Amino acid sequence: MAKKGKLEDWNELSDEEIMQIRVRDLHLQIPGSELEPLIERLYEELDNKGISFHPTCYLADEWFCPEKVPIIGVPFCLAHPRLKHIEQKMLYEVEGGTETSCMKLLRHECGHALNYAYEIYKKTRWRELFGLFSARYSDSYYYQPYSRRFVIHLEDNYAQSHPDEDFAETFAVWLTPNIDWEQKYNGWPVIKKLRYVDSLMKRIGNQPPVNTVRESPPWSASRMTSTLATHYERKRRALGSEFQGFYDDSLEALFALRSSSSTSMKASKLLRHHRRELVDSVSRWTGHRKYDIRQLVNTLITRCDTLDLYAKPGQTDNIIGLTALLTAIAGNTLKPFRRYIRQ
Repeated sequence: MAKKGKLEDWNELSDEEIMQIRVRDLHLQIPGSELEPLIERLYEELDNKGISFHPTCYLADEWFCPEKVPIIGVPFCLAHPRLKHIEQKMLYEVEGGTETSCMKLLRHECGHALNYAYEIYKKTRWRELFGLFSARYSDSYYYQPYSRRFVIHLEDNYAQSHPDEDFAETFAVWLTPNIDWEQKYNGWPVIKKLRYVDSLMKRIGNQPPVNTVRESPPWSASRMTSTLATHYERKRRALGSEFQGFYDDSLEALFALRSSSSTSMKASKLLRHHRRELVDSVSRWTGHRKYDIRQLVNTLITRCDTLDLYAKPGQTDNIIGLTALLTAIAGNTLKPFRRYIRQ
């Protein structure tokens, strides 16, 4: 086990040894990391839009902007390639791990930061367009995949999750270079939100913020005393069914880890072949919308490919098992679909 304390050459250790190091003892920082030029690009984009306020970015345990605090927390794993590798290994994905995805998330969090710095959420027109800032956040939310009342920026139609997220997503689209949002969203009701952001930023861009940081940033990596192993154990538990490997045990019980015959079909191929009938059947008997069931099937297909699973002999048994598994997952993790009623 690696000793606690200052470790100048922890990058030379094995993954298992690094996992036993406290996060703060990794001595991570943004200057000199892959994040530095991306954050500088964000500031350049703000300058190009006439916005003088540059929210401070710091290393935290995940992407977030503390409520009403105009600073941006960036996952500490993005500060070092080795930690990105470990994040991928432990969670099967690195949120913001590519240049494109990182910039998308930086623009989104910057929208939150400006909202808090200038207290835009208090404005009457903001409430008219986006809703009440005080609306309760929920672990899950309903959304219309094809709604034209919201911009499309992050995955899962995130703009529809909360008024504050709606503003952050709208701002991110407005800030993104080389996007003609007037043309892309022409004729969509959301164009009113984009034009509001455009007009508002032109008015306040050169003004000093009314709200500045007066406290140390929360969940800073520089103060995290937990080891990487504890950090990921906690994160997996918090993600629950959203964790990509959450269904691995069930899939490995349903399928074989390796092919026992040259004629065996890959489990992912079986799922793809029967995707429509599985979606139709499970949606019909559970009351969940087909879109959500299809997304769930797609998640299982990805995991089957990753685990290299194969269907067991007897296709009927495989389909029955899959239907039962999907029904159980839907009942435990999804909420019944509520039809949208236009007001």
